[in-house]
Order: sequence, then structure tokens, then C-alpha cells
Amino acid sequence: MEKLFTPDVGLMVWTIATFLVLLAFLSKFGWPALIQSIDEREKHLHEEREAAEKARKEAQRIQADLEAKMAGLEQKSQEILAKAMKEAEALRAKHSAEAQDEAKRLLDRARAEMDEERRRLVVSLRAEVATLAVNAAEKLVHKTIDDGVRKSTLDMFFKDLEKDKAKN
Repeated sequence: MEKLFTPDVGLMVWTIATFLVLLAFLSKFGWPALIQSIDEREKHLHEEREAAEKARKEAQRIQADLEAKMAGLEQKSQEILAKAMKEAEALRAKHSAEAQDEAKRLLDRARAEMDEERRRLVVSLRAEVATLAVNAAEKLVHKTIDDGVRKSTLDMFFKDLEKDKAKN
């Protein structure tokens, strides 16, 4: 173990010689390639930095353009919305008026139908009353009235009712 700590002059000379040969070999072949790749890397990083700076400036310009366009679009959308609201109100008023007209027309038609139905019921009721009156008169007289007499009696009765109605 003591040999490890005692210097050997021959070994030192060979170590220094080997180191110098390695240093010469590296300076001839290794370092230029290493320095060249470091320079290329530095150049590449510098180009990327410049491109990133240009891209950032372009993005800022685009963002400013977009903000300006968005402000214009916001104003335009407000105008369109106001116009649509106005048109919707006009359309609602138009449909409301049409609906009221339709409701009035339906109401008038329903009233006309009711008047017609009332008239038919009155005619039907009059015919039934006349028939009942004739039947009652028949029973009172105990005499059968033939169909011809009955029809003429009913017609006379209806004419009298029409006259009375016309007077009132």
C-alpha cells in the first residue's frame, strides 16, 4: 500500500505524455466539432428567440385587431337586436289584431248559429204546441180529425202565430 503513495517518475512521465497526446488529439479533432455545435446551438437559440419575439408582436397586433372587430360586432349585434325587437313588437301587434278579428268573426258566427238554432227550436216548439193543442181539442170534442183537417188547422195556427209575432 505504500507503493500507492510513493511517486514513480516513469509513470508520471507516461501519464503526462498520454495526457498531452490526448489533449493534442482533442484540440485537433474534438474541440472544433464541439465548439462548432455549441456555436450552431447558440445561433439556433438566437433565431428562435427572434422568431418568438416576432410572433409575440404579431399576436399582439392580431389581438388588437380582434378587440376592435369585437367592439364593432358588439355594436352591430345591439343594433340588430334592437331592430329584431322592433319587428317582433310590430309582428305581435299585427297577430294580436288578426286574432281579435278572428275572435270577433267566430263570435259573430256563433251568435248567428245560436239565432238560427233558436229559430228552429221556436218553429219546432210551435209545431209541438199546435199538435198538443189539436190533440187536446180532439179529446175534448171526442172526435177524430183526419190528417187533412189537422194540417189545415196547424197551418192556420202557424199563420196566426206569425201574425201575432209580426205585431209585437
